[in-house]
Amino acid sequence: MNINNFDVKHIQQFLSTYLPKVSAETLGWLAIIVINCATIPTLLALLTGLSDHAPPLDIILFMWAGLLLMFGRAVVLKDSLNIITIGIGFMVQAVIMAMILFK
Repeated sequence: MNINNFDVKHIQQFLSTYLPKVSAETLGWLAIIVINCATIPTLLALLTGLSDHAPPLDIILFMWAGLLLMFGRAVVLKDSLNIITIGIGFMVQAVIMAMILFK
């Protein structure tokens, strides 16, 4: 009976201590990925000729400004996962935009 009681308390302690941190980190990481991918479908459609409408410039500028601020936050906090994720997102978007521009 003591073993089961210990297990329940240990599980409750684990969930209350580590689950919020893991969930918050996961949600932040996923938010960065979603923001990075916000204009990718439109840019790919423009690149492949499926559409001739570029995403509005103000949306791209606000999105990049937000990502740049999150990148600065990640650098200050030395959060390598977010630095890598945001950096790769910037590179992918820049490559797609360059391919559209120099097509």
